[in-house]
Amino acid sequence: MTVPPFIDTHHHLWDLENNRYPWLQDGIDHFVGDYTPIRQSFLIADFLRGAEGLPLRKSVHVQAEWDHDGDPVGETAWLQKVSDDAASRGMPNAIIGYANLADPDIEQTLARHASHPNWRGIRHMLNWADDPRFRFADRVDYMQDSQWQKGYRALGAVGGSFDMQIWPWQLEDGARLAQQIPEVPVILNHTGMPRDWDADGVALWRKGMRAIAGAKNISVKISALGMMKKDWTTADIRPFVLDTIEIVGVDRCMFASNFPVDSLFSDYATVWNAYDEITSGFSAGERAKLFHDNAEKFYRI
Repeated sequence: MTVPPFIDTHHHLWDLENNRYPWLQDGIDHFVGDYTPIRQSFLIADFLRGAEGLPLRKSVHVQAEWDHDGDPVGETAWLQKVSDDAASRGMPNAIIGYANLADPDIEQTLARHASHPNWRGIRHMLNWADDPRFRFADRVDYMQDSQWQKGYRALGAVGGSFDMQIWPWQLEDGARLAQQIPEVPVILNHTGMPRDWDADGVALWRKGMRAIAGAKNISVKISALGMMKKDWTTADIRPFVLDTIEIVGVDRCMFASNFPVDSLFSDYATVWNAYDEITSGFSAGERAKLFHDNAEKFYRI
């Protein structure tokens, strides 16, 4: 098999010479480990260089914790300029920005995001765990908070989608939110983030993914499994890839690289060759959906 034409539905860019990213530049105690190899600028030319020889057609940029005077729209504005430059080949074709949906001024922030033609939605990371190393949120209760839900509804009102990043023990809450407010399209990040690969951990993840499957306005990005097992092989990730597709359905799944974060664990081609090998028994039509067509649909590109 050869990798079919694909859309990378989750990658990042950062310019450390001109913009500030505290999590990279200051360092954090994080479950992924040592970020030193990626504490350098990663621009569109670097991304495209890594994809040389592969049939990359379009890409989706997901917010990278830019800190620009407290204004999250700055990242979206910068990425729009990147996309508008002919050298970028139009990438990123979709921009998922950041905003704290509990912000009282969220409507104004969303309107500013939406003024950029490639903007498609928001990722407000909601991962919560007792261990601080596994927390990406500053509160446990955002999905149940009325002010946050007001901002979430405002996102839907401007035609935006929500990139949902949570742990397996939060998946049922995520599905409940999506069903409660069905007008907001949701894209679940990183295969539901199956952190624990023992029998109990996998059972918890599968239970959560079945709840996700019951919310018909949720699609799923299969990605970032290297963050969970740094020395991963295709055989290691195969069950999670195939289980996700079986549980959620081939019409609601898509692939992503999570680069350059996942460059800590493999090169770009290795990720896509693994997806290619795992889906080698699928029909051409099914593979087209997983690698390309679903991404066009859910990210409106």
